[in-house]
Amino acid sequence: MRRHRRDPRESTPPDDVFKEMVQAARELLAVRSPLDAELMVSDMIGAWWGRRVRGGDVEQVLGEGLVDYAAKAGTPASLTLLICLAYLGTARQGAKAEGAALAMMESGVARPGWADRVGAVKPAGCYVSRDAYGDQDTVICTFAYRFGEGEQERGDALAGAAGGQERHALVMVVDHNMSGMARDAWVSSQVDKLLEQARAEAAGNPMLLFGEIEPQQARALLESAMKATSEPKTPPPVSDSYSAYHAFARARLKALPPGRKRPAPLHIEAPYSRERRAMLAAEFLASDAAEHLSDPSAASRCADHIIEYGCEQDFSRPLRVSPTKCETFLLDWLPRKVMLSTAEQEAMPHVLAAWVRFAARRSGLPEQGLKATLDAVWEAIGKFPEAYRDPTSFGLDRPLLERLLPDGDLSALARRAFAFPFLQGFHNGIELDRLNPADEADRRALLEIDHVGTMDEEHLAWHEEIAARLWEGDPPQLWEAAQRLLDLGHDRHDVLHVLIEIAERIGGDPDELAAALDDIADIPDEF
Repeated sequence: MRRHRRDPRESTPPDDVFKEMVQAARELLAVRSPLDAELMVSDMIGAWWGRRVRGGDVEQVLGEGLVDYAAKAGTPASLTLLICLAYLGTARQGAKAEGAALAMMESGVARPGWADRVGAVKPAGCYVSRDAYGDQDTVICTFAYRFGEGEQERGDALAGAAGGQERHALVMVVDHNMSGMARDAWVSSQVDKLLEQARAEAAGNPMLLFGEIEPQQARALLESAMKATSEPKTPPPVSDSYSAYHAFARARLKALPPGRKRPAPLHIEAPYSRERRAMLAAEFLASDAAEHLSDPSAASRCADHIIEYGCEQDFSRPLRVSPTKCETFLLDWLPRKVMLSTAEQEAMPHVLAAWVRFAARRSGLPEQGLKATLDAVWEAIGKFPEAYRDPTSFGLDRPLLERLLPDGDLSALARRAFAFPFLQGFHNGIELDRLNPADEADRRALLEIDHVGTMDEEHLAWHEEIAARLWEGDPPQLWEAAQRLLDLGHDRHDVLHVLIEIAERIGGDPDELAAALDDIADIPDEF
């Protein structure tokens, strides 16, 4: 039931968009079941999911704007739209839509007979299909509509007329190699066929597992996955259909009983302490899998990075190995995040292959999975020298890199070099190579050198504040805004002064600061 939806990024005034959506809502009057109506409206409001608009949050500007416009329309179609929005919208949208719908019903505006059953569902069972690697979970949550006393016979008739759509399944795919985000979603009315197919696939494939899970587990996993999908500032790599089902999925999960707050995979481990990580590394280095490694010191440091990736990026699962996880670690995460020595660069691919053998035995990965993972590692090894550029190739010597990256976080290099551009040479008898930008006292001295002739202590204090935030990457939007302005050709000091002006104006509210930084598109002419 997908249809063309206007993109909110187009320059059409919001009222014109709302008018089209209310007119499209006339189709709701012709549907025969609440499920059809919910899916239509979820598709409709999915047009703005993940978008950015000027003037505030997209759900407030467009979502609540649509509620207000529909309330003013006062037609049966707009009432039906409001009834669906009361269920499918955000908390604020839902409250506004419910109030407006009640007022319209009291004034005598007609609504379809099925409207009272919108969202009136109960869970009927939850299931998960999982690959043996632990890369991906396909979660199936089944629901059925509730009926009041005396309504069951009418409900059975409606279900038959609607082609059996009263019982339905929400299917969501969770990708644990992408921070546990929800990558796909859809709805099926063929519940029995869907479950039979999933069972049959698992029965004939040792690399697939299928079983029933507690509704509380399903809710915790999927709510965490949807939150992870909504967090990236750039459009997440989701399916084309995800936005259309986002509102429906968000609402349906609330019908599942709440449970433990622990997010992520259903087979999650407890967090690894520093001592537990060190013990795991020692066990690996003493294992048969690692006996061929020729540089124990480099191998130890490489093992630490592998364990860190599994703990910090894979929900405390350092022993989980898969072709995709190993490729992502070797060709994406390491080149972006970790400063390796020459010895570590040479050792890392071989240590990773040894780790795969060690971890596969510990985790019980089938032989078929072990072979496929090793094949992927050896294939990636040929690409690793090109993917990992030694930071010294950027024209910076290693002592300078170590001063800028005492934590080894390679992703921080650009923003820290932007914050502290003068780190070498002499100035007024001071040897800059001896100043540590991570030290507060030395940091102040470096900023004073960067602002020769500036005696305003308050101004220097603000530069110190921004430099400290850039050093830590807090908030991430600060460096993102700086990069956008630099890409437009603006001078470094002008960019810093814009960031200072925003931080000074906003104050200490982190959410407001992040939102204001997100809105920066260019330096105003009057600045």
